[in-house]
Amino acid sequence: MRKPILVLLACCAAQFSFAQQDDSATIRRLADEVLTNGQAYENLRVLTKTVGGRLAGSPQMVKAEKWGEAALKAAGADKVYTQECMVPHWVRGEREQARIVSRRRDYVAPLNIIALGNSVGTGEKGVTAPVMEVRTFDELEEKKDQVKGKIVFFNYKFNQKFIKTFRSYGDAVLYRTRSASRASKYGALAVVVRSMSHSTDNHPHTGGLHYNDSFPKIAAVAIGLKDAEVLSKRIAGDPSMKLFLRTNCRMLSDTVGHNIIGELRGSEFPDEYITVGGHLDAWDNTEGAHDDGTGCVQSIEIVRAFKALGIRPKRTIRVVLFANEENGLRGGSKYAEQAKANNEKHLFALESDAGGFTPRGFIMDMSDAQRNKIKSWAPLFLPYGLYDFDEVGGGADVGPLHNLLGTPMAELSPDSQRYFDIHHAASDVFEAVNKREMELGAVGMGALVYLVDKYGL
Repeated sequence: MRKPILVLLACCAAQFSFAQQDDSATIRRLADEVLTNGQAYENLRVLTKTVGGRLAGSPQMVKAEKWGEAALKAAGADKVYTQECMVPHWVRGEREQARIVSRRRDYVAPLNIIALGNSVGTGEKGVTAPVMEVRTFDELEEKKDQVKGKIVFFNYKFNQKFIKTFRSYGDAVLYRTRSASRASKYGALAVVVRSMSHSTDNHPHTGGLHYNDSFPKIAAVAIGLKDAEVLSKRIAGDPSMKLFLRTNCRMLSDTVGHNIIGELRGSEFPDEYITVGGHLDAWDNTEGAHDDGTGCVQSIEIVRAFKALGIRPKRTIRVVLFANEENGLRGGSKYAEQAKANNEKHLFALESDAGGFTPRGFIMDMSDAQRNKIKSWAPLFLPYGLYDFDEVGGGADVGPLHNLLGTPMAELSPDSQRYFDIHHAASDVFEAVNKREMELGAVGMGALVYLVDKYGL
């Protein structure tokens, strides 16, 4: 069982002989510092337990921004400041309700649902209507003449065959973001969407939706997976049943939010920037621990560890806690727009927004030459469990920087198997984070920032 691993390590050791020994030593010191003196876990505890959900526009958003400023200052950033941006202000209101209405006398408990972000509400009286189930948008089109006056239940399941679960999410997420308008086009009164998850519990998973302004806006909710099966079976066995649905959410006027930025000033090229960060906002139904508290505290930890070890970067390292990733991407867009307006030189942008689980590597969007340069450093990462550098992609918040300035971008790629159990759900809490797994992610991110700073791309 151990032989393939030993062979892999032997091959990497041979390659490593060509790597500079001081890089290995520096990364080892970085790992030791993070794993023995790290503050990321405690920072996460404070963020999740004293702030909790911190949706754009909410009082918790303001509290989180103050936390971010204080955490960056405590980490030793040379400069901490805010970058203003206008953010959407959606509020959930009173708890959502859904129950089956039927002539049958058997009792069915209320269904576990949650309104999708940016959704309109049903109104105080709610909606009571027949329900039709469809599995796909193609099925919706086939049955479009049956939709008017009904609630449409989109029961599209996560594809279990994808090993990397972000592929399952990418495959299914259109049913969250587009289903309301697709059904409204044919006269639906509301939609219920199977949660974007393959978990075995019944927590509903929220997330943003997008309306097509060509059609009326209707209420949209996600349903827990166990209750999705309950609803599906009931529709099949009780064609006369109806569903009562009431949500109280609404969109208010845009308000002021902020990116929180901390810098380690470069010693040789202070006007060249390497960005590393995560998004500070989180949905209101969750503590936002893995999404994306871990990304924020891992990024802050790089500053603290560099300072503690006396690592002076040649370029300026910017840690950015981005505003409003969840339902608007206003923070990432503002950061890129400002960088372009200031004619800034950005060498590299790294994000952590895939959970604080065991790191496996990085997904990257850059030229082949740049990717190959990073892959040449692979022997330096292998001792810390990072080996995968082949997937193409990057984080949502650094995406605008990549698109506007052509900045090479990357995202930490942790093991994904448990992420969509808790993504956008009430179960995304501090207790769901493993301290050591999260710290190893910070080690990998810090090592990559160190190498890009030292050698460039």
